[in-house]
Amino acid sequence: MVHVVDVHVGKRIRQRRWLVGMTQQKLAECVGIKFQQIQKYETGANRVSASRLWDIADALEVDVAFFFEGLKSETDVEAASESIPADMMGDKEAMDLVRSYYAIPENQRRRLFELARVLSDVA
Repeated sequence: MVHVVDVHVGKRIRQRRWLVGMTQQKLAECVGIKFQQIQKYETGANRVSASRLWDIADALEVDVAFFFEGLKSETDVEAASESIPADMMGDKEAMDLVRSYYAIPENQRRRLFELARVLSDVA
């Protein structure tokens, strides 16, 4: 049975991997495993051991705590998943949008953010 924490950690691995533009194959090579194992981690089908999570964090240049951010309790995770579409963080298009957003120079990014905020208030 898949545990909510394993799913959360897997989603955070996928999120960070996409944000840095790394393929599953490249991440697998960095940690010395096959890319199929990364797929299983990202879906929560397999649990990530502490040592493997340490290696993944190193490869993705984040602290291990990054993978647990936003996870307080099962109740909090379920409540958060109701307010945000469940597949948003797993949606490649959404992650590509976020990556593109952060590639925009800071001053232009702020202007784009303000425009998006105004448009969302109108809708």
